[in-house]
Amino acid sequence: MAESKRTKTAGRGLETPPSDIPFPSVAIIGSGFGGLCMAIKLKEAGFQAITIFEKADRVGGTWRDNSYPGAACDVPSHLYSFSFEPKSDWSRAFPEQSEILGYIDHVADKYNLRPHIRFRTEVTAAEFDEAKGLWRIETITGSSENNGSRGRHETHFAHVLVSACGQLNRPAYPDIPGLDRFEGVQFHSARWNHQHSLKGRKVAVIGTGASAIQFVPPVAEQAGQLHVFQRTPTWILPKPDRPYMNYEKRRFRKFPAWRETYRNWLYWSLEARFAALNQGSVLGEMVKRAALEHLDSQVKWPLLKKALTPDYELGCKRILISNDYYPAIQRPNVALITTPVERFTKNSVVDRDGRSYDVDTVIFGTGFETTGFLAPIRITGLGGQSLKEAWKDGAEAFLGVTVAGFPNLFMLYGPNTNLGHNSILFMIECQVHYAIQCIRRLVDRRLKYLHPDPDRQREYNEWVQAELKKRVWATGCHSWYVNEKGKNTNNWPTYTVSYWRKTRQVDFSAYRSEAR
Repeated sequence: MAESKRTKTAGRGLETPPSDIPFPSVAIIGSGFGGLCMAIKLKEAGFQAITIFEKADRVGGTWRDNSYPGAACDVPSHLYSFSFEPKSDWSRAFPEQSEILGYIDHVADKYNLRPHIRFRTEVTAAEFDEAKGLWRIETITGSSENNGSRGRHETHFAHVLVSACGQLNRPAYPDIPGLDRFEGVQFHSARWNHQHSLKGRKVAVIGTGASAIQFVPPVAEQAGQLHVFQRTPTWILPKPDRPYMNYEKRRFRKFPAWRETYRNWLYWSLEARFAALNQGSVLGEMVKRAALEHLDSQVKWPLLKKALTPDYELGCKRILISNDYYPAIQRPNVALITTPVERFTKNSVVDRDGRSYDVDTVIFGTGFETTGFLAPIRITGLGGQSLKEAWKDGAEAFLGVTVAGFPNLFMLYGPNTNLGHNSILFMIECQVHYAIQCIRRLVDRRLKYLHPDPDRQREYNEWVQAELKKRVWATGCHSWYVNEKGKNTNNWPTYTVSYWRKTRQVDFSAYRSEAR
């Protein structure tokens, strides 16, 4: 476990590290898929000095936070598990939130990870001590997001820092005048208020992205009146979901080779779809026609169909899958509002045309703050440089995993590793494999630290950005993939098999290192 000492007050300065810190000690931020995978593979590699800092009171990451009605994954079940820990008894073709969370709990228990986890411990800052080759990590333990309480401050030390925060962990809220004066109940989909009954309520949903198309249908069944405020429509394809039959689950369980073959078929089927994300691709046009046919088959009113038809390239924003969103929008108690929200009053939402909608509940389906990555954690590297300053023009890393000037820092699901066509768990396993090679290098060569050469990182990211310009994400729509300066900081620009090749073997000529 990472060594720690308690500080008496925040901001008083960092403690002197103990002299007996086991080498290498590893601190991991987050206990979602990335953090748990990293811990498992570290233990398999023989490393035991592992601490996972988790700000919540249980494991699960985004699948713990997003417990809204209808929450589910848009990656097939048998591809949404670790390759080394397959699940044979998935209940459906596409997994729901509760089943995914159950799988994560199972992984934490099977690999005995809970003794390594410090729950309700939020990392607030980390500073690299170049002389000692240590990360000094500041935390608040016992804090609570729900009631605003703040806990005790501590300082921890580790040779290696792993960020497993993910890209979808900080809810984004719109800046709308009057929201602070609204007297009804309001919450974000990632912080669902399960104590608030929606039965018979007058509900406003702000946003129509990936989360909203899942929770709008069950909300529509409960609410007395539902107003869905849409800024831009989304491309939606049919969801090929169904329950697995008992004989299918038995076959997956009894014949591992069949299960593995099925998983591989899913992977390559999704991998082939990347071609649809190339600008002007034939496959992209075919997928676009399929989406329009889905809309045409489910929506008959011409004006509503027009309002739900995107005017940007398919794939520029995240492509969604749903069978029940369009029918929900056409329920008699549901209204789709395409005029932008102007302001809130104490009991209503007012649009830009001055129309007022009485509501007593507001649900934000406005996504996440995705381009800051480790923010709001203060990360300080060599020479006192802050990660915020290094990323002032947009986050970037070498292979999305390591950052020049920030030694022994490894990111999982880091900059430009998000996908629009396949399973992120495949990328996470590649990144963990890569990071452990680097950590093994620290041990074998008795290195104090290593980090990528700035020129090699720059060359790599120039290639990433050049490739991204060939994809539909660069066709001009506003999406969470792109920061306020127009730089795509989130997406991997090509096939995942290419990423696998690049991360199978670390090219240490691209790294700078310092001996102990």
